[in-house]
Amino acid sequence: MPPFPCIPSATYRLQFHQGFTFLDAKKIVPYLSQLGISHLYASPIFRASPGSIHGYDISDHNELNPELGSREDFDALLQELEKHHLKLILDFVPNHMGVSEASNLWWMSVLEDGPSSPYAHCFDIDWSPLKVEMEGKVLLAILEDQYGRVLERGEFSVVFNDGSLFIQYGDRYLPTAPHTLIPMLKRVVDLLSPEPPIELESIIYSIEHLPSNHETDEAGIREKAREKQLIRSRLARLYEESSEVRQGIQTALTSLYAPGEGGDYDALDELIQAQSYRLAYWRVASEEINYRRFFDVNDLAALRMHQPEVFEATHRLVTDLLASETVTGLRIDHIDGLSDPQGYLEKLQGLYAELHDQPVENKPLYLLVEKILIHDEGLRTEWPVHGTTGYEFATQATNVLVNGHSAVRMTKSYERFTGMNRSFADCMYQGKLLVMRTTMPSEVNMLAHMLHRLCQTNRWYRDFTLNALEAALREVIACFPVYRSYITPGQPVTHEDHRLVLRAIAAARRRNPDMERTVFEFLRDVLLPPAMNAHPVDEPTRQEFVRRFQQSTGPIMAKGVEDTAFYVYNRLVALNEVGGEPGNFGADIATFHRLNEARAAHWPACMLTTSTHDTKRSEDVRARIAVLSEFPHEWEKALRFWQRCNQKYRTEIEGFPAPDANEESLFYQTLMGSWPLHPMSPGERRVYIERLQHYMVKALHEAKVNSSWIEPHKEWDQAVRDYVERVLTNGSSRFESSLQNFVQRVAQAGAINSLTQTVLKLTSPGVPDTYQGQEMWDFSLVDPDNRRPVDYAVRQAALAEDLPSVQSLLETWQDGKIKLWVTHRLLHLRKELPELFLNGGYEALIIEGELSDHVVAYRRRHGEVVVDVVVPRWIAAMRSPPLGDCWGNTRVKLGSLTASWNVLTQETLELEDGYAALKEIFKDFPVAVFRSRPL
Repeated sequence: MPPFPCIPSATYRLQFHQGFTFLDAKKIVPYLSQLGISHLYASPIFRASPGSIHGYDISDHNELNPELGSREDFDALLQELEKHHLKLILDFVPNHMGVSEASNLWWMSVLEDGPSSPYAHCFDIDWSPLKVEMEGKVLLAILEDQYGRVLERGEFSVVFNDGSLFIQYGDRYLPTAPHTLIPMLKRVVDLLSPEPPIELESIIYSIEHLPSNHETDEAGIREKAREKQLIRSRLARLYEESSEVRQGIQTALTSLYAPGEGGDYDALDELIQAQSYRLAYWRVASEEINYRRFFDVNDLAALRMHQPEVFEATHRLVTDLLASETVTGLRIDHIDGLSDPQGYLEKLQGLYAELHDQPVENKPLYLLVEKILIHDEGLRTEWPVHGTTGYEFATQATNVLVNGHSAVRMTKSYERFTGMNRSFADCMYQGKLLVMRTTMPSEVNMLAHMLHRLCQTNRWYRDFTLNALEAALREVIACFPVYRSYITPGQPVTHEDHRLVLRAIAAARRRNPDMERTVFEFLRDVLLPPAMNAHPVDEPTRQEFVRRFQQSTGPIMAKGVEDTAFYVYNRLVALNEVGGEPGNFGADIATFHRLNEARAAHWPACMLTTSTHDTKRSEDVRARIAVLSEFPHEWEKALRFWQRCNQKYRTEIEGFPAPDANEESLFYQTLMGSWPLHPMSPGERRVYIERLQHYMVKALHEAKVNSSWIEPHKEWDQAVRDYVERVLTNGSSRFESSLQNFVQRVAQAGAINSLTQTVLKLTSPGVPDTYQGQEMWDFSLVDPDNRRPVDYAVRQAALAEDLPSVQSLLETWQDGKIKLWVTHRLLHLRKELPELFLNGGYEALIIEGELSDHVVAYRRRHGEVVVDVVVPRWIAAMRSPPLGDCWGNTRVKLGSLTASWNVLTQETLELEDGYAALKEIFKDFPVAVFRSRPL
């Protein structure tokens, strides 16, 4: 029986898909055990859209994804985990479902029956949107062109199958409402007159007496579902048994709905318009979509998880899995999308506590939330969780590697090279406004109309115009400092939420001094009850507005910042990471220690990650790019030289060079971060070029400056592809030589940075996660590049080798075994000292000497057991690797110890008056972890 909660020593993230199944994972469990992992951390394993490479588009929460294997395969994986004493953490997606495929039976039911579907209440759909013609309908923006053009090009067809009609568009089969069968069936009656089958007429009669699609009474919904199934079975049987009915249906379909010569577009149009969905051009979605989505993805429809019946209906399988002794934790995806995050998390803990007869106040389920914290935001302490998924640690680790003293020089260099002088804060603000204008205007439009309706309920506010309200909303959302607030109806507003709202309102007013002040004050009062008590408005509408507002700020932040501003502001792209703040250039060591101390005190079981499936760059790429902050002058000179060398490969488009200088800066930084460590064969170079081409075009589209996803500038995209191709295929020998020399310098220092980062992750307060394959060098870029297959055979073979000497590891550092070995040694140290790493104290160690700013050192202590960590940073100017005498008189104070055992070199370090010289600590190896006992 595992302890409650079962806190991992270390996790290993695997991305499951049809190319990596349960049985594939089973094969590497012995390797993970040998590596030192305690918990396998799985991407979503529930039924998803066919071919999904990530699993976040779940179509049925209560089935395993058949593309990953059978239940027997999954059980075999569980048995292998048990055999090797590993546990399993599942990734669960409560916010939304994938709705692009017929495999989502709930969504198909909603399309067929509209508001009368038994699942209509499960999705966050506005059945009474602003456009009256959309009453009782859901917008289905899936067409590649305008509706009328698609219709009259004959791209729709009508198919009869298993007693139902379907509208086919491409590879999609859309259900039709039962009553829309009647015109076709009556045509069959006419064709079979004067003696049509009595059963056919009886079926028509039954359909005519079904409750309508606007029926929302629970009894009526149940009756319709029951009768509809009977009708469908009867019609399918009649079709199968009667050749004349079968022929009649085919003839009727052709005469009514077949496109082209002899066809009737009006009848087909009437059939489509009679459905509980409106088929529309995909571009319409941004302005008129009437269901909440995951971000701006039309194929991911949000769930109303705050409804008890929705929670129960989506958690049956996960409840079954949590009842086992092997599945001991959950990662909750996109917690900020939920209406009531705290309430949802409390339900999960209550469910698990009941399953295992544990007190709920002990948080028996190991529970993590995907929550991005920025601007010194803290995780809400009232949430019954153990922490976040660790994006903030990735930022913390990168920041301490970046030389903050170079901020001014790096900024000026970037501005001179690109001509761009906007701050990141401005890019962030403009990015959010751009998203609200282009891909998510429907969300703001809906909020504005809700506000306007509120105004009409009180004479004090009715003179606020819709335009003024919408403008104020946009500005406040653009200025909202974090992803969202957590104001809950019926509960007092917390100090933190009060502060966030006031901060956003104040920032919006400062940016818009000409906008009427009272509009902002009204919005403030709506968000912060009981401010409205003097002049009350309709309270249910106000509460619904607050709910919707809070669910909108996060997606707009994500799309406007992570997926826009991060690709526009390219000063040092190592900082442009999920949870990062590129406007802050590096962090001092004191800040690093402060964050670790806070985590040790409040969230000791929080996950620590440096790479995920969502990171913009792998940990090793960021570690390399961070090196550029150590010699900004040389970096600027190199950029200028490379730009001159490759000017001939740029293409002039409408008077502007493609790529522009900002895109060039991103490209060359990407080369620094991802250039392979070994000489490339022609085939390997081709693969690398194609990876960079895909990456650069994605970056163009995300930046939304010269091209975008919704308005791709094909000429610009191609010009950038050509530029990458020509530079890396036809580049001059001067360029190639300069590039290789610069990459070598960056790569060597970057490798030390990576080792430092690895040690920090594996010894800082929290639970370290290793993303698949990252235990060795991995220079992946943003998805899908970071989801390429991992060569586990290489890793297993390397781990099985005899214990290498540190000298041989350093001599062959390019093969990645050095990172694997450090990871392996420290993971086993964590297993040997679980109490120290979970509950041990944290103390910054004192560094003295000429290079004191180049060392991060701290102590973990639990009782008499002590672990000391000493790692370098900013070593590009030193010899590589930074060993021995280059550390001069720098020393670290270890206190009342006489000797320490180096876990990595397996040597004993003798101390002198409680101090250890760094030239001794780093005599043979560039990072150090000591295990010792105080006197």
